[in-house]
Amino acid sequence: MDIEALLHKEAVDTALESTDKEGALKEMAALLPGSVLSDKQQFLRDVHARENEGSTGIGFGFAIPHAKSNGVKEAAIAVGKSPSGIEWKSMDGQPAEVIFLIAVPQENAGDDHLKILQQLSKKMMDESFRHSLKQAETKQQIIDIVSGI
Repeated sequence: MDIEALLHKEAVDTALESTDKEGALKEMAALLPGSVLSDKQQFLRDVHARENEGSTGIGFGFAIPHAKSNGVKEAAIAVGKSPSGIEWKSMDGQPAEVIFLIAVPQENAGDDHLKILQQLSKKMMDESFRHSLKQAETKQQIIDIVSGI
């Protein structure tokens, strides 16, 4: 799974305006190109259903909300940074500063969904990767860092 191919430049926001999880998810879903979502509301309902199963805040200031959804036409990732952090009920109790929103079509859910999560989760264990993302100031810097996955 090529993470770089799933990340569109317009789906990166270096300064999310939202201060809560609900707002951040809506803001990030709006970043996804029109070719990705067929039903944004359905996708958001599916993301919330997944969050209700357990927080996607993985700690270290990162969250990876995701959903397999009939509201998604093609797999994509949005990345958002919150200057002040957003409460995400993370495992370590820290707010999420960098959020990866993963959208995967329901019919492609199995392999694509797991591969994306596996690659991102593995990379999150790398302290220099996390530090680089937190320090990135431009969309292109984020894309360049994520391209290394």
